[in-house]
Amino acid sequence: MAAVTPSAPAGAKPAEDAIPLRRILAFTAMVFGMFMAILDIQIVSASLAEIQAGLSASSDEIAWVQTAYLIAEVIMIPLSGYLSRALSTRVFFTIAATGFTISSVLCAMSSSINEMILWRAVQGFIGGGMIPGVFAAAFTIFPASKRPIVSPLIGLIATLAPTIGPTVGGYLSHAFSWHWLFLVNLVPGIVVAIAAWTLIDFDEPDHSLLRRFDWLGLAGMAAFLGSMEYVLEEGTRLDWFESHEITAFTVLMVAGAVMFFWRALTRDDPIVDLYAFRDRNFAFGSLFSFSMGIGLYGLTYLYPVYLGRIRGYDALMIGETMFVTGLCMFLTAPVAGRLSQKLDPRLMMMIGFAGFAGGTWIASHITSDWDFHELLWPQILRGCSLMLCMVPINNLALGTLPPQQLKNASGLYNLTRNLGGAVGLALINTLLNNRTDLHITRLHEMVSAGRQVAEENIAALTQQFSAFGDAAEAMALAVINQRVHKQALVMAFGDVFLALTMIFVALIVLSLFMRKPAAQAPAGAGH
Repeated sequence: MAAVTPSAPAGAKPAEDAIPLRRILAFTAMVFGMFMAILDIQIVSASLAEIQAGLSASSDEIAWVQTAYLIAEVIMIPLSGYLSRALSTRVFFTIAATGFTISSVLCAMSSSINEMILWRAVQGFIGGGMIPGVFAAAFTIFPASKRPIVSPLIGLIATLAPTIGPTVGGYLSHAFSWHWLFLVNLVPGIVVAIAAWTLIDFDEPDHSLLRRFDWLGLAGMAAFLGSMEYVLEEGTRLDWFESHEITAFTVLMVAGAVMFFWRALTRDDPIVDLYAFRDRNFAFGSLFSFSMGIGLYGLTYLYPVYLGRIRGYDALMIGETMFVTGLCMFLTAPVAGRLSQKLDPRLMMMIGFAGFAGGTWIASHITSDWDFHELLWPQILRGCSLMLCMVPINNLALGTLPPQQLKNASGLYNLTRNLGGAVGLALINTLLNNRTDLHITRLHEMVSAGRQVAEENIAALTQQFSAFGDAAEAMALAVINQRVHKQALVMAFGDVFLALTMIFVALIVLSLFMRKPAAQAPAGAGH
């Protein structure tokens, strides 16, 4: 794996630390592929209205542009380790990059919402295969002395891509058209596919795994994870178990889980090996990855919703406001790499969790007047803390596993982050709706008839609309009702930020349960 040098003069790098240029270029191409796959999760989020208008889709149908991608991706991520071992990293990654590029073009060419949903599902399924392979490859290619540099880089890409997704998407759809949300993948995708086929030489295929492929296990996993993603994505909109669809998919999820876990725990060569969870650091690292998924995707969702519904920002303005987080992550990455060499990784995690909690606590005091300046410090703390958390979590979770478990464990580790995002969004939407209803009830009581301030406001508005005759009072009440709903929603946002604060405070305590590394932890990568 390492380049061999005939001799090493005093002060030179050890021969075993030298990395062949071919492998550095191959790894760079893989990182670009991972970036595209993760970016495309959120790149459509700020531009769904434009896609909806372009495809004449309903509000219910357009949500599937994102849901289809997530469901398909969450099935592929844990499967990718098995397929990578069976086909080799070179073949599997080339297929994934090629398929992702073709499906991206087909998304741009879609003329109906049904076509778009189909190709988005294909894009998510194939693209999901590129994500875990990068993390496993980092352990294969780089010696421990190089991983403090590589780990922040991969952590940055893994967290920056979904964070800047709305910014990139908003710019592309505003400057060009929604088609460029997908066409932007064409040239990079071709380059990545060619580079993967030409340069990757990390491992050899084990074709015998294909002959022993567990189709029942795959069916169970697809039913389990796909149904779970659907229930979490659509539960809030469909009022959970009041919906026959949610109930049916929950039953399918449970049946799929039973099938999947039975096959995974009884076969000698399951498609997903769950025994990596016996390692304490990997188990806790996966829990933290799950929680970071809540914070990463939850806040990437919350800020645009607030800016759009309360402040009335368009997609480009939302992207410009949220760019602060991405900039802070970029600037913090090298600092996190240096700190990972000097600090106990558990202490570094605790600092990151504390910063994250501080940012959401500040945001819990949000009002309807907050804009870029008021959101500046919460976004700075979020961006810096993401990097301070991700690097040590990755190092502790994956850095001590044996090489033969890395591909499989990387898939599981990435899966926990995606599931954390799905669970987090479901909980956030449910909490946002419930707290909004509660605050509406309380505010209606405060502005009910008989309250002097309410009566004065209604009288002033009625006078303002006096030109409309008998409709003046009804219009005044409608304005008051609109104000109440807006204020209730803002108060609900504050409640959600406070709940996120409590989650990250709890993670500070849980950090102590991870096993302290005997020596400097290798800085692997995870997402």
